Amino acid sequence: MLNDLLNTTIYEDTTLADVLTIEFLATIVGSVLAAAAILLVGFVVAGWVGRRIRKIGQSYETLDDTLFDFLGSIARYAVIAFAFLFVLNTFGVQTTSVVAVIGAAGLAIGLALQGTLSNIAAGVMIIFFRPIKQGDFVEVNGKMGTVKSITLNYTELASLGNVQIIVPNSEVWGNTITNYSIYDRRRAEWTFGVGYGANLATAERIIRDTIMEDRRSLADPEPFIKVNNLGDSSVDFLVRVWCKSEDYFGYQADIKRAVKEALDEGGVDIPFPTRTIVREEA
Repeated sequence: MLNDLLNTTIYEDTTLADVLTIEFLATIVGSVLAAAAILLVGFVVAGWVGRRIRKIGQSYETLDDTLFDFLGSIARYAVIAFAFLFVLNTFGVQTTSVVAVIGAAGLAIGLALQGTLSNIAAGVMIIFFRPIKQGDFVEVNGKMGTVKSITLNYTELASLGNVQIIVPNSEVWGNTITNYSIYDRRRAEWTFGVGYGANLATAERIIRDTIMEDRRSLADPEPFIKVNNLGDSSVDFLVRVWCKSEDYFGYQADIKRAVKEALDEGGVDIPFPTRTIVREEA
């Protein structure tokens, strides 16, 4: 009966078996074309979403570009992942089983890559909470430099000598961070010693006038210039003056020289340690 049915001519030379084969091939080709279309649309949408999110961060100066770069990448990969799930559905694959397998594989990989994942988790915390950002001058885990980039795995610093320093994010997030760039003003501090025979009022006036003549010195808060210590060979003035953060290092070095030269010119003795040797006569 079946053989008779298969041998029945439907359209002249076309049998039912041929029709079934054609329908099967059409179904396969249709699924492949649908999958290709879904992937194409998915990649296009993923790229567009990623670019839009990054553009939001670039459009506003108050927003951190690093954060929006990270969010853009996450959104892009999420769209691509959904596109692949739709492709699997197109071929009749049960996606719930696939998700379960991916979850189990992710757990195994996570246990094997605990160190790497801790860096990634720390990178996410740094990007979201932003204790540091690109361009900041920081000290972290004993390393000092300017932040060049923050990735999910590590933070890149450029030292004062312009040497690249790579710090794993787990060591950044898990340690004390000193950020020298977070505030727009810093307080510079010096100790200037004068001789015991010097006129302290004159010495204080010279120090104050010299410092305040520098355009980088800020009058508010008021400078602190007071005798702080009576040393073995000098009377020490403790000096604290505020300046802009970007001027700090050059300002601190320049003021030391300027005060030294001004005290010399004003006739104020700057002592140095001396030792007197007394020889006893036999």
